[in-house]
Amino acid sequence: MKLPVIAIDGPAGAGKSTVSRAVAAALGFRYVDTGAMYRALGILARERGIALDDGAALAGLCDAVEFRIVDDGKEVRVFAGGRDLTRAVRTAEAGQLASIVSTHPAVRARMVAKQREMAAVFCVVMEGRDIGTVVCPDADVKIFLDASPGERARRRALELAARGEAADLAAIRREIEERVARDRGRSHSPLRPAADAVMIDTTSLRVDQVI
Repeated sequence: MKLPVIAIDGPAGAGKSTVSRAVAAALGFRYVDTGAMYRALGILARERGIALDDGAALAGLCDAVEFRIVDDGKEVRVFAGGRDLTRAVRTAEAGQLASIVSTHPAVRARMVAKQREMAAVFCVVMEGRDIGTVVCPDADVKIFLDASPGERARRRALELAARGEAADLAAIRREIEERVARDRGRSHSPLRPAADAVMIDTTSLRVDQVI
């Protein structure tokens, strides 16, 4: 019996993580942050000296690593290869690493397989950039969240500042726009809404309204 899947896609800063986690909690579903998996892979690759343009080596690393996303009610913990990378994956650097490693078709193929395994054994709210189009194209509900570039940058700056990290708004906006360009321009699994996705512009909405 196919378990229900809620797919929530969109660019960085659109509100995917906050909204997806809250929706999962409201439904009693498992929350899966696929972006955190790519971030963790990028961190491990950097630590092990694997070149970010070596798709084969990155895919091999992905094969060798088990990823777990655990929402304990207080925070979402990210484990990769038995290590807790919760703090590390939330940095701006991790976001840039994820954007690069995710351009490799071999990496995405491995990640998609792992993500589909999660959707096969749990009722999930899964967020990312290609959930409704590639990972779970038969998802029961598909949502695509978006917001203006300025608003997405503002949210990201607030998130970083709350963690005590530097938050240069202009630099953050450039990084977000560069990442979105890479995500939309890659040949394999580009960022785009599914044809049957519900589109929600979150620019002027409160979080509770989006949820």
